[in-house]
Amino acid sequence: MVKKQVDPESFLPLRPSVFHILLALSDGDLHGYGIMQEVAEHTAGQIKLGPGTLYGTIKRLLNDRLIVEVDERPDPELDDERRRYYRLTDFGQKVLKAEVHRISRMVSVAQRKRLIPKPRT
Repeated sequence: MVKKQVDPESFLPLRPSVFHILLALSDGDLHGYGIMQEVAEHTAGQIKLGPGTLYGTIKRLLNDRLIVEVDERPDPELDDERRRYYRLTDFGQKVLKAEVHRISRMVSVAQRKRLIPKPRT
C-alpha cells in the first residue's frame, strides 16, 4: 500500500505557538522547559508559552508527525531523567520552511508598500 504524501502547505498558516515551537526545535533537540525559554528569548519575551499551551501544542505536533519524542539524552549528570526531549522531523522541517517562505512573501509585500523598510545590503 502506498502512503499518501501530505502537502506541507496544507498546515499553513501556522498558529504562533506552533511556529515558535518548530522554530525552537530547528536548532536541535529540546525538552519542554528549554522550548519555553527559547521561544521567550527569540521573541524578546513577547510570547511566553505556558505549560498548558506548550504541552497541548506538543501533543498535536506529535500526532501530526511534525515532531517526535527522542530517547537520546544529554549527559545524565546535567539532565533530569523526567524530562522529555523533542526533535523536528523531516516533514516538520518542510512545514516550517513553507511557513517561513509564506511569511517572507508577506514581508516583501509590506516592504513594497513602504510599511517597513527594506534591509540594507
